[in-house]
Amino acid sequence: QVQLVESGGGLVQAGGSLRLSCAASGRTFSIFPMGWFRQAPGEEREFVAAINWSGGSTYYADSAKGRFTISRDNAKDTVYLQMNSLKPEDTAVYYCAGRTGGSKLFTLRYEYDYWGQGTQVTVSS
Repeated sequence: QVQLVESGGGLVQAGGSLRLSCAASGRTFSIFPMGWFRQAPGEEREFVAAINWSGGSTYYADSAKGRFTISRDNAKDTVYLQMNSLKPEDTAVYYCAGRTGGSKLFTLRYEYDYWGQGTQVTVSS
């Protein structure tokens, strides 16, 4: 079993930055492709960013390109989402997700096996 715990959310003004962290425990973290999703009130949970097991490949939703950076430190069993130039429309609960294996990048919710509890990000205008 794998447990994922997000942290780093909070309230920030538009144009500001936040770095989210997702700490994993349980099975070997380094074999997992990981992703970040977000869900705004009344909306579907949507893909934000993905990273492969080594950290050598990443992929972003159009809304995140150029502003967000996903990275991972396998020695610390942690994946990060650096968010810059935040906008009010980035306000959502952010979830990290992991799956057991696979060499490509994964962007669909059903492709992930494990989810964190989420961390709230609120961007004020």
